[in-house]
Amino acid sequence: MKRLIPWLLAALCVAAIALYAAHRLDSSRQSAIDPAADDSQFVTLTDVIPDAILEIRYFGTYNFVGARVDGYLAPTALLTRQAADSLRAVSDDVKALGYRLKIYDAYRPQVAVDHFVRWAEDLNDTLMRAYFYPDVPKDELFEREYIMAHSGHTRGSTLDLTLFDMNTEKELDMGGTFDWFGHESHPDFGGNPETGEYVPNDSITAEQFANRMILRRAMLAHGFKAMDTEWWHFTLRDEPFPDTYFTFPVK
Repeated sequence: MKRLIPWLLAALCVAAIALYAAHRLDSSRQSAIDPAADDSQFVTLTDVIPDAILEIRYFGTYNFVGARVDGYLAPTALLTRQAADSLRAVSDDVKALGYRLKIYDAYRPQVAVDHFVRWAEDLNDTLMRAYFYPDVPKDELFEREYIMAHSGHTRGSTLDLTLFDMNTEKELDMGGTFDWFGHESHPDFGGNPETGEYVPNDSITAEQFANRMILRRAMLAHGFKAMDTEWWHFTLRDEPFPDTYFTFPVK
C-alpha cells in the first residue's frame, strides 16, 4: 500500500495539471472571441416587418459618398431583436393611418463608419456635394459632426427611415431628403417638435412639418428617441448594447 501512495499522488498531480491546462486553453479560446463580431442578437428587419420597404442607400451609389460603402454586402436591414420588435409596433400604428415604413439604414458596421471618415478626410472627393451638402464646406464635416468616428447605428438599435403613403404610392413629403447636411434636416426646422406647432417660413410647409410629426410621434410612442439634427434618425431608448460597436457586415 505504501508503494502505491507515491504513484497515486503522481497520478493526481498529472490529472490536475491536465485539467488546469484544458481550462486555460478553453479560457483563451473564449477571450479570443470578439463580442462585437457576434450577430446572434440581431434579426433581419423584414422577417419581423415583412411589408417594410427597404432602400438601403449605402449598398448602392446614391449616397453622400457616391459609392457602395464598406461592410454592406447585401441590400438588407439588420436590427437588434428589441429594436425590431418595437419597430413592429410602430409599423402597426402607421399602417392604420395608411402608411408603410421605408428604411434607408439600420445596423451599420464599424467598417462603414471608418469608410465615411476616410471619405471626409479626402477633401478632393466632392462627387455628391450638389445632392447632399452644397452649403457645407467639406473640411467642416467633422467640426459640425456630420461625420464622426463612431455612430449609434453601429450599436444595432438605431435606424433611418421615412413613411410611404399607400394612397399616393410615394414617400410622404417631409420637406427634405434623407442625409441632407443642413439645418433643414433638424426636427425643429419649421416648428416645435415637442408640441407639433408649425412656425410659418419660406422653406417648409405646414403639411411637410406635420408629416415629420406623424413619423416622430409614432416612433416616440414605442420606445424610440429622436435625434435633434436629423428628422429620419431614431434610437431605441433602452438599447441592449449601449457600449458595443459591432463589426460584422450587413449580409
